[in-house]
Order: sequence, then C-alpha cells, then structure tokens
Amino acid sequence: MADRSKPRRGSMGYSPRKRANRQFSRISSWPESDSSEIRVQGFAGWKAGMTHVLIRDNNPHSPSAQQEVRKAVTVIEAPPMSVLAVRGYRMTPYGMQTAGEAWHDSDDGPEGLMPRLANQSRGERDAEEGRKPSKRAGRIPSRGDGSPEEALKALREADLCEVRLIVSTQPALVKSVSSKTPEIMEVALTGGDNAAKLDWAEEKMGGTITLDDVYQTGQEIDVAGVTKGKGWQGSIKRWGIKLLSHKNSKRRRQGGNMGDFGTRYVRKTIRQAGQVGYHNRTELNKRILRISDPGESDITPAGGFLKYGEVTNPYMLIQGSLPGPCKRMLRFRDAIRPRAAKPEVDITYVSTSSKQGA
Repeated sequence: MADRSKPRRGSMGYSPRKRANRQFSRISSWPESDSSEIRVQGFAGWKAGMTHVLIRDNNPHSPSAQQEVRKAVTVIEAPPMSVLAVRGYRMTPYGMQTAGEAWHDSDDGPEGLMPRLANQSRGERDAEEGRKPSKRAGRIPSRGDGSPEEALKALREADLCEVRLIVSTQPALVKSVSSKTPEIMEVALTGGDNAAKLDWAEEKMGGTITLDDVYQTGQEIDVAGVTKGKGWQGSIKRWGIKLLSHKNSKRRRQGGNMGDFGTRYVRKTIRQAGQVGYHNRTELNKRILRISDPGESDITPAGGFLKYGEVTNPYMLIQGSLPGPCKRMLRFRDAIRPRAAKPEVDITYVSTSSKQGA
C-alpha cells in the first residue's frame, strides 16, 4: 500500500533549473564588517583541479587530535587583478543606485581590455571598421570627457552610502585558459568611512591587488561559480524521484502523476525532464588551507593537472570540492555567515603525484 503522505522529491528552492547566463557568477550580497582596516572583500581565480593533503588535527576535542588526517583540496590559480575604477552608491527610496564612477585614465591596463575602454562604445567602433557588432558591445561604459580627478571630486561631494571597486581579471597570465578576454566585475570594500575608501581606491586605481592582499591562510570564504553542465536529463536524475513499479506499462523512469484532471495546465511543481547542471551556485564557508606561489612550493602534479596543465601563478588550496569543471572561473567573497574560528592549519604533506587515471 502506498504511503498516505511523504516529503516531495526534489527542492523547489532551486527552480527554475535553467542554464546560467554566463560562465561566472554575479555576487549581489556582501558581508558587513566593523573592521577599521580597508580591504577588498572579493577575488576571482580559475579552478585547476584537485589533489589531497595531510594536515595535523589541532582540535583538542577531536577523536583524531594531533593525528594526521587526509583532506581533499581544490587548487585555484589566482593571478593579480587590475583595479579599473571606483563606483559610489547612494541610498534612495527604491534601494541603492549608482551615484557615479571614476575610471583610471591610462593605457597600461590589462592586455585586451583598454581598447574596449575608449570614449566610444565597442559597437560604434565595430560599425566604423566594418565588422559585425560584437555580442559584448555596450557592456563597457564610455569614460566620457571628464578626468578621473573630476569624477573623484564629484564622488566626494555626493552623499554616498557605499563605495566599491571595479576590477578585472588577467587571463593573459594564465597559460591553461584559452579565453584571454578580461572579465570585469565589482567587489566590495570594507573598513573605514566612505571618504577613506575613496582615498584608498584612488591610490589603487591603475594598479593591481593580489591574493595575499585579500585573504589569508585559515580563513573561511564563500565560493560562487557555475556548475558542470549535464544537458537534458530525465526526471529520475533531475529530481531524484522513485522508479515506477516493474509492472508499469512501457516506462519506469518517469513521473507517475502529472496533476489533477480539473486543472488545464501542468503545474510548475511537477517533476519533469529538463536542464541539469550549468547553474549558478554559491557554497558557504570553504576553508583556505594554503596561499602560496609556485616559486615557493610547486603544486603542479607530475604530468600536470588533467585538462588544465601547469599552475604558474599564485594559488590557494581550498578544502573540499568546488562547483564547475577545470578551467572554470570562480569568484570568492568573505564568508557572509562566518563560523567560530578554527585552530591553525598545519599541512604536513601535499600530494603532487600524477592524476592520470585517478
């Protein structure tokens, strides 16, 4: 006899389960901090692969206290990021709105980026040069005729509620990534008042920020990325529903009920086949076990990471798995729901053996 009631299979909290609009996530929420030190709260890097480490368990209450335990880690290659601009926000009855921006006025920016920051849009340049309009046309705002000094002065005079940085990646420094187009994103600043943040951002504009400037070993962060794409899948794999009886006619891997007779449409709560994977997902409280440089401690395994190759830039080891395949760009932010501080990380061994056949 069937159960009278049971929990539904599959969560509606992730619906609609459709493909992401782009290959890296957008972070809309940033944690609040009472720190007086001004620092950046976000960064980006590329997923190289996974390996394992042995760390000493320094938790005195753990059953494995002072013993070596094996942990799986994800290797993230994270070259420095370029600081392009500073953006100010003002509070309105409808929420935060952009009060203004000040862009760095220089031609020594990341490779492949500065030609797109001319006073005319990329679509206009494509039309003048007889090329088809680019899909990315209009994404980069024109800098206008004003100087960065005038824009910064206007920001200082405005009634701002928040100051953020506009930064870009430098994929030209990463050998294993085929796309060399820098991705532009916004990161939050924490610490100090808005005037101090504007002064700090003015010093950083045109320069770079490194992984060491943002995070430190042992810190917990949130990771946002786009998961592996699985394509069109059936309801069994997509929702985890139970197979029908072996006596069912024709099919077992399908839903048994599509709804009542009275309703003239199929409700969105019905578990049906569709897209699986390539979704935006954010994982909370991932612990950084090491931040280093290949010159100090090489992390590339024998033969290189599968489908990636060598790590030649600063990297970090993050405990556990992260969303997406190798070569996928991931974004990081300070933990928005931080947990209690953990004991200091003590790594005794990092595996660099070949991952072929692993």
